[in-house]
Amino acid sequence: MTRRLQGKRVIFTGGVTNIGREVVELFQAEGARMVVADIDRDAGRALAEALGDGVNFVHVDVTDEDSVRRMIEAGVETLGGLDVLCQNAGAQRSGKVTEFAAEDWDMLFRVNARAHFFGAKYAVPHLRKAGKGAIVNTSSLAGQRGGGGMTAYSATKGAVIAFSTALAIELAPDNIRVNTICPGWVDTPFNKPAIDFMGGRGNQDDIVARTVPLGRQAHPSEMAPLFVYLASDESSYMTAQAITIDGGVYN
Repeated sequence: MTRRLQGKRVIFTGGVTNIGREVVELFQAEGARMVVADIDRDAGRALAEALGDGVNFVHVDVTDEDSVRRMIEAGVETLGGLDVLCQNAGAQRSGKVTEFAAEDWDMLFRVNARAHFFGAKYAVPHLRKAGKGAIVNTSSLAGQRGGGGMTAYSATKGAVIAFSTALAIELAPDNIRVNTICPGWVDTPFNKPAIDFMGGRGNQDDIVARTVPLGRQAHPSEMAPLFVYLASDESSYMTAQAITIDGGVYN
C-alpha cells in the first residue's frame, strides 16, 4: 500500500457490510483514521473490534437529523477534526409503480437522499475548519439510467447525483470537493429486492450476461479503489463528477 490516506480523518456511513465494509478495510490499509457509522450496533462494534487500530464505531440512524448531527460531533471529537465524509448508507426496494407503497417510496428518499443532506449540513463546517476536504457520496447506475421496477430507487439515486453536483459548486470556494460513485451490478445481499423482482438469481445472471460487456457482476472490493482515489489528494482537481463503475453496461 502507498498510504494514500495517511492521516486523513474520515467519517463513513454504511460501512459495516457489502461495499462499505470493503472500502473501510482499504481505507484503513491506506492509513486513514475512521469513525464508521451504521444503524446496526452489534455489527458495527464487531467491525471496529475486528479491524482495531484507527477504526471506531458510532451508531447512527441516517433518517434522523439529530442522530446524524450527533454522529458528526462524535466523529469529530474522536478524530480531532474531519477531512473526508463518505456517505454510503442506503436501502433498496423494487416493484411496479402501480403497486409500489407510498411508505416504501418515502423510506427510500429518507435513507438514500435526505440523509446526504443531513450529513453535508453538519460535516461542512468541520471541513471548512480543516481548510479543505472531500465528500464522497454513493449513488448508483440506477440513478443515471433507471430501470423497470426501480422507479423509486432510481429517483432517490438520481437525487443524490443532482444534490452532489450542486453541492460541489457551492463548496468549491472552500476547497471542498464533492463527487459521486455510481456502482452497477455488485454481487451483495443489498440487491436482493431487485433480484427477487427480476424473478430470481438465474434471471438476473441472464440479464447481466446480455448487458454487461465484462460478463459478470462486480465484487464489492472492485468499488473500493475509487473511493480511495476520490478521498485522497490524488483527485485534488476533481469535483462535481458522477463516476460509474458498471462493467460497461450498454443496455
